[in-house]
Amino acid sequence: MKSQQKFSKNTISLKTKSFLGGAIIGSLGGLIGLGGAEFRLPFLVGILKIDTLHAIILNLLISLVTVIFALAFRGVDAHIFSYGYIVLNLLLGTLAGAWIGVNFATSVNKERLNTYIFYLLLFLSIVLFSHIFLDFTQTIKLPYILQLSIGFITGLGIGIISSLLGVAGGELLIPTIILLYGTDIKLAGTLSLAISLPTLIVSLFKYHKNKRLIEVLTFKNIIIFMTLGSILGAFLGSLLFGMVNALFLEAGLSFILLLSAYKLFKKNKNLTS
Repeated sequence: MKSQQKFSKNTISLKTKSFLGGAIIGSLGGLIGLGGAEFRLPFLVGILKIDTLHAIILNLLISLVTVIFALAFRGVDAHIFSYGYIVLNLLLGTLAGAWIGVNFATSVNKERLNTYIFYLLLFLSIVLFSHIFLDFTQTIKLPYILQLSIGFITGLGIGIISSLLGVAGGELLIPTIILLYGTDIKLAGTLSLAISLPTLIVSLFKYHKNKRLIEVLTFKNIIIFMTLGSILGAFLGSLLFGMVNALFLEAGLSFILLLSAYKLFKKNKNLTS
């Protein structure tokens, strides 16, 4: 009886942590116009004590659902299809990158995987912090062939990062679309979601092909409650968007991301044992 009560309390605690974690992270991400998946990964590993590879796949699943809801909330206007060449250009790169990233994640040991995740999270924290100093609303004028080539190469890198961290990649896709193709930020956000959706699906399909996706389906409580919390948090964050100075918030979150990445994926030797 005592063991059953303990199991029940642990299950409730796990559901509560998952929901609150998703809601808080989703709210903070929504305040700066992002989904917050880069913060979910340290939470899954550090707070919920999920194995690194399983945490990546869980993050992909949650990111997929939140992207679907984000697209549904935004809606898709007919004029967006006239920008299909942007989606196709970047998507060719992200899909290939996702395939490469999954192959890498499932073929290396945990220590090496954690090391690469640390450096990727370090890179994302620098990207967040750089928003204080850099203007991502300007467009770089390039010859068409060069533009397409850079788009594919950039997409390749974003796809690798997405599959290794379980993120949709909006923090990289949006500035890329603005800088490279000259769209406004709202359109860039919608196009980034259109690119992220198939990229996440391909990553999950490849993890399924590698027999790893089935391993995380036992974490159904985490998937359900963190997804619900993430959707609610993203909605609340979008309502409060603009009420908080996003630049200072991004600076603070970049330091939090850097510290959590160092503690979990670089300093903590228990993860690699």
